[in-house]
Amino acid sequence: MLVTLKHILNKANKGNYAVGAFNINNMEITQAIINAATAQKAPVILQTSEGALAYAGIDYLYCLAHNAAKQKVPVALHLDHGRDLELIKKCIKAGWTGIMYDGSHLPFDENIKNTKKVVQWAHKKGIGVEGELGTIGGAEEKIVARQIIYTDPDAAIEFVEKTGVDALAIAIGTSHGAYKFEGSARLDLHLLKSIKEKLNMPLVLHGASGVPVWLVTQAARFGAQLGKPEGVPDEQITEAVKNGINKINTDTDLRLAFDAAVRKFLAEKPEDFDPRHILSPARELIQQVVEHRIQLFGSSGKA
Repeated sequence: MLVTLKHILNKANKGNYAVGAFNINNMEITQAIINAATAQKAPVILQTSEGALAYAGIDYLYCLAHNAAKQKVPVALHLDHGRDLELIKKCIKAGWTGIMYDGSHLPFDENIKNTKKVVQWAHKKGIGVEGELGTIGGAEEKIVARQIIYTDPDAAIEFVEKTGVDALAIAIGTSHGAYKFEGSARLDLHLLKSIKEKLNMPLVLHGASGVPVWLVTQAARFGAQLGKPEGVPDEQITEAVKNGINKINTDTDLRLAFDAAVRKFLAEKPEDFDPRHILSPARELIQQVVEHRIQLFGSSGKA
């Protein structure tokens, strides 16, 4: 059974841990995530971007998540970075249990206006809503920001009071994609702590993939041309959780694992063209990556 975003994140807020929110695009990725959550006895959030919905279709992704939720761990189905209001309505109607409205690119008052509208639609169905204030850098699918605009704590209070969101995505220095930083990574933990003290509600960290060196190395060994990607170090993720983050998004790491595993298989077994054989190693490697992230977030055993 699917549970609501609000249910999962309120427990995480009270328990001082973070729930992993992992983006799904197909069956193998979904299976890997739910296998990892089951193995770790952890709650999990399956996220669909607008790009994923365009690629796989709303009905297919709902069915994948609905079947995943038959396992004995809490599972929420969440729309990630929703900007298209008509698509948001479709997800609410189709059975999504969490909606993120991303109005971070809009003027403050317009962000409030649209987010409040989405909250009203979603709460009628008992669906939790995540809003976003401030912008993180980088690019992922249709979400592009040239600079990081850090979240202002006082503006965050006003935003939450006027919109009624159940969770707030904040900007404290992360970026989307695999190329997050120039030089060493540094999250503004003092800002995070200040926001948490003022709001005491579930806070969300986007652009938080670790971009593990070993994954990049394996992909590069079998032909990937990735340059010098840079992620958020594990120790900074741990500190972010300690200081109040309750939902952490991960997509880039899953893509890297998929790419590295598929490239390796095709290079080592060029005679095999069975898609089941090609994609199974990707599923296994993604599960390994997700289990590590779940352990890092402190949500193991919280199901």
